[in-house]
Amino acid sequence: MTLAAGVDAEVSVDSGSERHCPALFLSATASGQGKTTLAAALACHHRRAGRRVRLFKIGPDFLDPMILARASGAEVEPLDLWMVGETDCQRLLHAAAGEADLILVEGAMGLFDGTPSGADLAARFGLPVAALIDARGMGQTFGALALGLARYRPGLRLAGVVANRVGSARHAEMIRAGLPAEVPFLGAVPRLDEAALPSRHLGLLQAEEIADLEQRLDAAAARLAGTALAELPPSVAFRPPPPAPVLAPRLAGLRIAVARDAAFSFLYAANLRLLRQLGAELCFFSPLRDETVEADAVYLPGGYPELHLDRLAGNCATQQWLRSHLDAGKPLYAECGGMLYLLETLTDKGGHSGRLAGLLPGHGQLQPRLAGLGMQRLALPAGELRGHSFHHSTMTTAVAPSAYGIRQHDGERGEPVYRLGALTASYLHLYFPSAPEAAAALFRREGVEP
Repeated sequence: MTLAAGVDAEVSVDSGSERHCPALFLSATASGQGKTTLAAALACHHRRAGRRVRLFKIGPDFLDPMILARASGAEVEPLDLWMVGETDCQRLLHAAAGEADLILVEGAMGLFDGTPSGADLAARFGLPVAALIDARGMGQTFGALALGLARYRPGLRLAGVVANRVGSARHAEMIRAGLPAEVPFLGAVPRLDEAALPSRHLGLLQAEEIADLEQRLDAAAARLAGTALAELPPSVAFRPPPPAPVLAPRLAGLRIAVARDAAFSFLYAANLRLLRQLGAELCFFSPLRDETVEADAVYLPGGYPELHLDRLAGNCATQQWLRSHLDAGKPLYAECGGMLYLLETLTDKGGHSGRLAGLLPGHGQLQPRLAGLGMQRLALPAGELRGHSFHHSTMTTAVAPSAYGIRQHDGERGEPVYRLGALTASYLHLYFPSAPEAAAALFRREGVEP
C-alpha cells in the first residue's frame, strides 16, 4: 500500500525477521464447491488438536468470515492484492505467522478467477494450494480437471486436490484410480448434509443466526479425520514487511457511533481498527433496539435492513436522533444497507414495504437478482479508497451524485456517492486502510466533497 496523503513520514519500529509457519491455501474450481465448510472444518480439526489457527478469506466478504471466525476462534481478515494491497497482505500474514501454529486461507470463486486471482496471491507468498473439486456425478474426469489445475500455472505450489461430496467408497476409489500420478490426492470428503451451511440472497446466514453451528462444524471436522488434508501442511517462510507508517491522529477527540447488530453487521474489523489508530473513540448502538448515543459522527455499515423492516420502521428514537445529529451538521457515513435505512421507504422481495428514516429522499427495492457486484475505487481529495459493491437492491433518489466509484475491471463509472449536508452514502463497502486520510475525512465535518 502506498503512503497515503496526510500520513506522517516517520515510520514505526522494524516489524521483525522472517517467520515460518505451516500454511495452506484452500481453493476450488468455482463458487459453491464447499470451500467455506471445508475451511471451517479444517480450523476446527486443528483447534481440537490444540493448535492456534489463523484463518484469512480472499477478497471482500463479510458473511464467510463470521463462520470462519467461530471455527478458528480468531478474527478473520480479508486478503486481496488489489483492495488490501500487497504490502498489507504481507503484513497480515507475517503477523499471523508470529502468533499461530497454522495459517489457513480460503479462496474466492475458482483458483484462477479474477484479476488478481487467488492463485496470484498464493504464488506471491508461496502458499501451498489444496484444490477442492466437487466430484458429484463425476468419475475419471476428475483426474482431467485435477491435471488441468496442476499444469495451468507453472510454478504454483500445488499441495494436492480434494474430492468433495463423494457418494461412496467405490466412488472415491474410482476418482483415485483416474488421478494422474503427478497430482497428490489429499482425500475424499463425503456429502455432509448434516454440516451444510444455510444461505440466503447475499450468501451464508450470519453465524449468530445458525443455532447449531458448532454441531455442524464438529460434524464436518470429524469427516476429515484420516485424510491427508487433515495433516499439518508444510511450513512457509513469511518475510517481514516494510515498517508500517505512523498515522497522524486525524480523528483525535472524536467519538464515532457505529451501528452493529443483526441488521447492520457488514463491518471490516480493519476499518474499526484504523479509526481507533487515527485517534477516534468508538461506541456502538443498535437501530434494532432503538438505541441512541452521544457522538460526533455516525457510521452505518451494510447488512440486512430488509429482513427487519417492521422493527426498524417502528423504532423512532434512533431515527429522530440521527435527524438531530445531521441537523447539527455532524457527519453520518452510510454504506449499502446503511444507506437503504436512511431512505424514505424500503420494499423487500415479497412486496412488503417499511417507512424508514427518511434522511435521504428516495426509495429502495429488493430485486430477484444481483443488482451490483465488483471491486471499485473511490477517488477523493484526500486519497483513493478501495472497496467493493455487492447488493440485491436498487434505489431511486432525486439527490444528484457528488461522485462515482470507478470499476476495477474496466475503469468505467460505478456506484454513485450521495452527499446531502453532512450525510455521505453509497452502495460501496470501503476498505479504510487503503487510504487512511480519505477514510478520516468521511468522519470529519469538512466531509468528502471533490
